[in-house]
Amino acid sequence: MKFNESNTVEAFVIKELSGYVFSAASVLQESSLSYGKLWQYVAPQDLKRGVNEVLLEGNLHQALQRLNPAIAANPALADEVIYKLRAILLSVGQIGLVRANQAFQKWMCGDESMPFGENNQHIPIQLIDFKNLDNNEYIITNQLRVYARETKIPDIVLFVNGIPVVVGELKTPIRPSISWLDGAHEIVEVYENSIPQLFVPNILNFATEGKSFGYGGIRTPLQFWGPWRMDLEEDRVSKFLGIGDVALEMNDLLKPARLLDILKNFSLFSTNKRKQLIKILPRFQQYEGANKIVERVLDGKVKKGLIWHFQGSGKSFLMVYAAQKLRNTTELKSPTVLILVDRTDLDTQISGTFNAADIANVVTTESISELQRLLERDTRKIIVSMIHKFRDAKPNMNTRENIIVLVDEAHRTQEGDLGRQMRAALPNAFLFGLTGTPVNRADKNTFWAFGSETDNGGYLSRYTFQDSIRDGATLPLHFEPRLVDVHLNKELLDEAFEALKSAADLTDEDADLLNKKSARMAAFLKAPERVGKIVADIAKHFREKVEPHGFKAMIVTPDRYACVQYKEELDKYFPEEASKVVISTTANDPKEFKDKWAVDKSQQEKVVEEFNKPESPLKFIIVTAKLLTGFDAPILQTLYLDKSIKDVTLLQAICRTNRLYPNKHFGRIVDYFGIFDDAAKALQFDDKTMQSIVTNLNELKDKLPGLMHNALTHFEGIDRSLEGFEGLEAAQNAIRTDELKDAFANDFKLLMNVWESLSPDRVLDPYQADYRWLSQVYASVKPASDHTGKLLWLTLGAETTRLIHENITVGEVHDLEEFVLDADVIDNIFNNPDPKDAKKIEDILVNRFKKHGGNPQFRKLSERLEDLRAKAEQGLITSIEFVKELCKLAKDTLQAEKDHEAELLEKTPQAALTELFIELKTDQTPAVVERIVKDIDDIVRVVRFPGWQTTAAGEREIQKSLRKALLKYQLHKNEMLFQRAYEYIKEYY
Repeated sequence: MKFNESNTVEAFVIKELSGYVFSAASVLQESSLSYGKLWQYVAPQDLKRGVNEVLLEGNLHQALQRLNPAIAANPALADEVIYKLRAILLSVGQIGLVRANQAFQKWMCGDESMPFGENNQHIPIQLIDFKNLDNNEYIITNQLRVYARETKIPDIVLFVNGIPVVVGELKTPIRPSISWLDGAHEIVEVYENSIPQLFVPNILNFATEGKSFGYGGIRTPLQFWGPWRMDLEEDRVSKFLGIGDVALEMNDLLKPARLLDILKNFSLFSTNKRKQLIKILPRFQQYEGANKIVERVLDGKVKKGLIWHFQGSGKSFLMVYAAQKLRNTTELKSPTVLILVDRTDLDTQISGTFNAADIANVVTTESISELQRLLERDTRKIIVSMIHKFRDAKPNMNTRENIIVLVDEAHRTQEGDLGRQMRAALPNAFLFGLTGTPVNRADKNTFWAFGSETDNGGYLSRYTFQDSIRDGATLPLHFEPRLVDVHLNKELLDEAFEALKSAADLTDEDADLLNKKSARMAAFLKAPERVGKIVADIAKHFREKVEPHGFKAMIVTPDRYACVQYKEELDKYFPEEASKVVISTTANDPKEFKDKWAVDKSQQEKVVEEFNKPESPLKFIIVTAKLLTGFDAPILQTLYLDKSIKDVTLLQAICRTNRLYPNKHFGRIVDYFGIFDDAAKALQFDDKTMQSIVTNLNELKDKLPGLMHNALTHFEGIDRSLEGFEGLEAAQNAIRTDELKDAFANDFKLLMNVWESLSPDRVLDPYQADYRWLSQVYASVKPASDHTGKLLWLTLGAETTRLIHENITVGEVHDLEEFVLDADVIDNIFNNPDPKDAKKIEDILVNRFKKHGGNPQFRKLSERLEDLRAKAEQGLITSIEFVKELCKLAKDTLQAEKDHEAELLEKTPQAALTELFIELKTDQTPAVVERIVKDIDDIVRVVRFPGWQTTAAGEREIQKSLRKALLKYQLHKNEMLFQRAYEYIKEYY
């Protein structure tokens, strides 16, 4: 039997979740799992629905009667509820998928009401029973045909009470380059756009090829999809080994109790930095951490817990989830949840996260008297305040037991013994400490306040650096020593570290004071010649290694006055607006200094917001202590470090660079101070997992020869000096099968990551010619379909692309078009098949498919080509049959191109633009979409001319006109909107 998607993975998923066994499923291992069998399999043809209906209305009607006494008494009322739900499904085209999902979720969680009570009184309507899960109906089906904008057939759909809550896409387990990422890409890029109504009630989506498993929410970019683990024990979170491991994880995530918990307590709708509404689902470590807090509070025996989740792995959202679930838990009788943050962070990350997520009943206070008043008045809300307010707290401020305190950056409670004061003020409260860094055993106060002896290693939950890298929650960290002659010598470095023993968490002013105490070190650090030399190197390094990739940088200087010194020097190399100093000033500072450099809270927020915009001219932020903690800027990739910091503060600072961002593979620390001359001394932690947290970028240079050798071994005996199509064809023939192509892609991917990380280092020079050749071969054999092989077939990096375009020597591929492919030629080849023609037809089809990369019709055709190739390689069809099948595919491609041209003529440019604006609409977008589109249409029609898309002047004029039209509505700064609108104009005008 030939293995494929349906007889292995699809049958496996249905069997695991429902126990239903297809007759062809004997190829699977028997499952030993006893749970997860609450889903009932119903074949798609047996579901009572039309192809354009996503709700199983009969099942939903019965559930409404079953769960609502008022509807049971008058079943016709169920139709009124279903009418309201249908209206939300239909509204997706006007309000966008995320808003529609948010509106539908309120109904699913029982937060909406109807006038079905006595005297038309509004009463809550239950669509799902969250208390007695057996009261709900759980259905799983496969190959569900859905029609909206076009017909699509998702592999797996899960329904609760007739409502589609999960969509799963499955891929073949046979081809190495095919992974769950390809399925996820299909959900995000194809299904959510073609059949958005199916995703309006969605809880989550999943994808698997049977070897690994990933999940994500609606409109979640691929980089934020992730694995699901059952627990964080080290022996259970090893790398997936196969179908059995996937079964465990999938059953755990998709069992009804877990899904409904995520729906009720762990689904957040938040506003991103572009003011767009987004849906955020928990990563498994956030889910586990928050639930452990809730379970400990419900158990009531142990009144504390310490949670260490590595920097950047989502600690802020863990606190939001925990607070939300604690407030939703009826057994806790409306508890008070107190969120305590660091003294400088109140209006930044944590409170910003709560506010953006629009959590109910949140109050923020900076005053101890107000905090005391809130607690004494027995306020039952989520209160956000600051740790150091407890210095003045009175004993027994509130003795109630259902008060839960969550302390951010718990290691700072050692300052002034705040832990004991908190315990005295709230003697019966639960105290949970959260930290992004491991707590050293020397920090006895922190363990006393939060650590429980009942917890393994003193931690209620731990998620280490290695865990976060493995799961793709954060990026690796590399340091790059530069200008070793400007580093501090060992004597001065020891002096600096000694001074830091009592200064673990310096403010801007503390940094000034420390430098004054060590005048000898300050004189060395701020010597104009040294600073000039460092800034010249920063400018060179940034232009070569950071800016080409679209990333930004932070410069950390010894003190506030050094910030100004660096800024003035940097202005010699970059425009003034390219860098901003972010420091605080004091009453003792000279007026001139304050007037020029003072940055208040609102100004700091604007600087951070501007820094996060890719299109903004701001490239550098210069600091000494501010923004080293609680600063979340994924676009920040490089930290230029010239300051004496170590341990916790150093770790927090360097982790500013480890956040996920498109095409970002690692965070980089360029060390001018010499901190990492002795990395072990700079980062001293008891926990063994911290020993390899940051590695020297130069170590990658040692890997380069081996990686280059591995990539070239796929082409032994091939003459790499052979130019033109002959050279390209020889290389392609060496990796003719999918298996060989994928093996090459895997080796080239590893090589490209190292190349992109090191470029433009001189160490690469001897390898330039070979690397360019490999890059061109890689680009030429990459699958035509954009969602095939996401794991191995990556978009080429910026430096690799530049290198290819710099000197193209291989493959005049456009010559292929001289071999005209029209209906007559195809018929002639079909009637007189010659295997020699196969390669020509293949290459022409690949080129045609790439031209229409985003079009679902051409994507299907390219998948047919992939299947044909696979059959030919496996000997399932003869070479003559292969040519004939290629001819049929070529005919279908010609027809698809004709249909596409006709469709473009039918679809008016204005209709296309209107569709785009509605999809990208945010709270900031003016309501008058029709008027915006008309303005763009009018102005573009005036300046366009035939063939403008092929001239630089034409493109420039159209872009200028589009910016002008968007400026009128203050939308000109939304780069994503501009780019998408411009693409539409290129296609439709």
